[in-house]
Amino acid sequence: INGGFGMVLDGSKESEYRLKSMLFWDVNNGIARRSWARNKEAIFAIKRAMELEPNLKVTLPNLVDDKLLE
Repeated sequence: INGGFGMVLDGSKESEYRLKSMLFWDVNNGIARRSWARNKEAIFAIKRAMELEPNLKVTLPNLVDDKLLE
């Protein structure tokens, strides 16, 4: 279910900051969800994002060798 999202951009410096912040966190939230699904490219991307932004903390999935699950 998507409840929707709305943001007013009035051209102020504050709205610019809020837009950049929202886009950063929204995009990384999507990457994190894909990494939890064990998508290797998403795991790589979220690790790189955490290196670039110290305030971003994401729990990474534990990968299991498929042979252990047989």
